[in-house]
Amino acid sequence: KRVAMKDLAPGIFRKRQIIEARIRTPIDGDTISEYLSALSPVLGMKTIADPVSHLSDKYGWAAWIHWETSGAHVYAWDHPELFVSIDIYTCKDYDSRKALLFTQEFFDVSDIECRDV
Repeated sequence: KRVAMKDLAPGIFRKRQIIEARIRTPIDGDTISEYLSALSPVLGMKTIADPVSHLSDKYGWAAWIHWETSGAHVYAWDHPELFVSIDIYTCKDYDSRKALLFTQEFFDVSDIECRDV
């Protein structure tokens, strides 16, 4: 059962979107950085710092991009299955459907889901 969370800052606009997908092809740090850089104009976000990525032998790839209005994280696994999870957090509204469709087109996706929170 979900419990509603009290909005502690109703005067500050915040938007979060989670996109998760099963992918057919492994992705690396360069691919994730390319995705985040290309996602920025799709959502109308101004990039403050280029994507930063890191490979963990245990957990796979992680990357982050800094936007003027917050940023996005990407997490990608090769094991135990090919999977990508994307968290977008902004203080600026954008079209969630554009983020979903762009992600679906960018990666070799077999199944994709998303949710705004």
